[in-house]
Amino acid sequence: MGRPDTGKAKKSGIRRLFSWKKLLGTFIVCCLLGMGALYVVYLMVPVPTANAEATMQSNIYKYANGKILGRTGEVNREIVGLDKIPEQVQKAFVAAENKSFYKDNGVDIKGTTRAAWSTVTGKGKQGGSTITQQYVKNYYLSQDQTATRKLKEMVIALKVDQNMSKNEILAGYMNTSYYGRSAYGVQAAARSYYGVDASRLTTAQGAYLASLLQAPNQYDWTSANATGRKLVEERWNYVLDNMVEEGWLPASERAGMKFPVPQKPKPLPGMEGQTGYIVEAANQELMRQGVSEEDIKAGGWTITLTIDEKKQKDLVKAVDEQLESKLDRKGNKKHAVVQAGATSVDPKTGAVVAMYGGVGATEHWISNATRRDYQPASTFKPLVLASAVENHAKTQDGRHIGLGTIYDGTSGRDVVGSDIPFSPENEDDRSYGPVTVQRATNSSINSVYAQMIVDVGPDKVKKTALALGMKDGKDFPEAPAISLGVMNASTLDMAGVYATLDNHGKRVSPTLVKSAQHKDRTVRGADAIGDQVITREAADTATKAMTGVVRSGSGTRAAGDYAAAGKTGTSENNRSAWFVGYTPELVTAVGLFGEDAKGNQVTLTNTINPGRANGGRTPAKIWGDYTTRALNGGSDATFDLETEGTDPVEPAPDPTPTTEAPEEPTEEPTTATPSTTPPTTSDPVTTPPAPTTDPVTTPPEPTEEPTTDEPSPPPSIDPPDGGDGTDPGESGGDTGKPRNGLPVPR
Repeated sequence: MGRPDTGKAKKSGIRRLFSWKKLLGTFIVCCLLGMGALYVVYLMVPVPTANAEATMQSNIYKYANGKILGRTGEVNREIVGLDKIPEQVQKAFVAAENKSFYKDNGVDIKGTTRAAWSTVTGKGKQGGSTITQQYVKNYYLSQDQTATRKLKEMVIALKVDQNMSKNEILAGYMNTSYYGRSAYGVQAAARSYYGVDASRLTTAQGAYLASLLQAPNQYDWTSANATGRKLVEERWNYVLDNMVEEGWLPASERAGMKFPVPQKPKPLPGMEGQTGYIVEAANQELMRQGVSEEDIKAGGWTITLTIDEKKQKDLVKAVDEQLESKLDRKGNKKHAVVQAGATSVDPKTGAVVAMYGGVGATEHWISNATRRDYQPASTFKPLVLASAVENHAKTQDGRHIGLGTIYDGTSGRDVVGSDIPFSPENEDDRSYGPVTVQRATNSSINSVYAQMIVDVGPDKVKKTALALGMKDGKDFPEAPAISLGVMNASTLDMAGVYATLDNHGKRVSPTLVKSAQHKDRTVRGADAIGDQVITREAADTATKAMTGVVRSGSGTRAAGDYAAAGKTGTSENNRSAWFVGYTPELVTAVGLFGEDAKGNQVTLTNTINPGRANGGRTPAKIWGDYTTRALNGGSDATFDLETEGTDPVEPAPDPTPTTEAPEEPTEEPTTATPSTTPPTTSDPVTTPPAPTTDPVTTPPEPTEEPTTDEPSPPPSIDPPDGGDGTDPGESGGDTGKPRNGLPVPR
């Protein structure tokens, strides 16, 4: 017998070891192990919470006309629902990135494997992801190109596809993708590239934005080189052709499309200039309406303001021309202390139509429009008059108080009928003798209004002031001194108070926010028009008195081709100077404030002009300039006033008024403690002096129902412009000596 063939035995052993059955079994086992491993990974990899960048949005602030004023937030994104995006624009994104999107299960195994292998082997980074996978990458993961991240992306995409609708995934993808120009999301991209909201995008524009996602910076038409422009136009054609192929775009419509060249990039509106002041005021108003600061900072709000774009520009121009153009802030230390603030309100709606907060929010962060740390001074006096009429108040000798009521205008005279002694001086310590309330308003006579508030009752005046819109605080005592405006107030506060007077006593609470929309909720603007808080007669009497101030009193520089009422004011030590006034259509409060580099209040004297910075000078000029612009040159509207009586009879003036100005007081405004000793003056303060040998100076016998119209004041006593360059008639302020420890503001 021959020996066995060892070669054949070896071959048969190898065949037995690597038989097709064993190989097939091994393959099946490996597949099962692999599937098991993938299943374990599927179970172990959860759907994480969204990453911080994916949910960050900017807040958009718009003018009343819808134009963007500014935006806040680190990420330029505004999330919009798919219902806000035209259907063909949606289809353009699907055609560009993932034609099988509506059919697949969220994962492209072949494409993802190819991309992962290229990354692992160092052949470069490749795409290959579905829209779902890209959404997962943007929303849940990072942008790192690693095998681990790719595996997580695939697993999470499978889960997301099972738990979310295709529309939800597509909306998330379009809102989280980066489009270049610092724009995240289709809404920001639509505004950046075409200056429209996403809802107004055309199919051609949508196809371009979809094309951008492949290479945002390279495909930006305005900055791309010739190669980049060629590539993006090819990509754009590719998207539209895919849409036709999928039946999403008629071929006839496609044939007529031209490449939509985007606009040049514009810088994002920042917080410089007035924008920062307005945005902060709007945020504060939203918080008063219940929106938390955290919610505002989280972003995603579109806030439409009441600010009128034209009037806002008009106000800035008025301040620039009447104040800033005349100052050298860097080269003159005195000029540097001058701060301006203003607020303008529509009295019929309560809408804040313009606001000036200062030289710029990035330079002077405190808003001079809303700050409440300066005194409104004599702009408070009309509230005393309104309260007198509202409460049917009488003088010490029993005469009803109205515009024709005669008071003693002697400077420094003691008030009668008060437990708290008070004897303020008039401007330049000037005595007027017997004058009507109208004349006292025109010339802002301190001694008259100090007595009037005693006659009415400081508690009643305060109640009226709070009803009109003044803010309560520890600086608002019930004392005679408040007749001169020694409490604190902002231009926003005073604009609201005067708007209520302009609105015939129906409360106006200025509002800056028209609406605030978020994907989760909508907040409407606060109700600006309230109830009748004082009688129409009381409000209209104050208005009538203030028309005299503009026509022939301390506010003549505010006059223009319109009916106007207003009041000047200059506070203690000339730290603030005001003009607050209105036409039938517009109410505006303008204030100047002295503030040094450390934030301390300082005098305005010898800053914008030699001597006092009276409210009847620069503030009135700013007011008049702005009002003329805002009313397009003027207005035929007139005040519809309901007041009692006819023209008041004005007594002849004191032929020898005191004109010598005393030294400037230095004490801070305060109120004295009640005195246990009653005033020594026996005669009522409002009783006219006894007749002199000159019968011309004898005032007429007062009537029980005094008249209300304004007289023509004697020009020899109070000309429209003082010969010494100061404003006529405005009294108090830094010109009088403190009496009994009390201030003498105007």
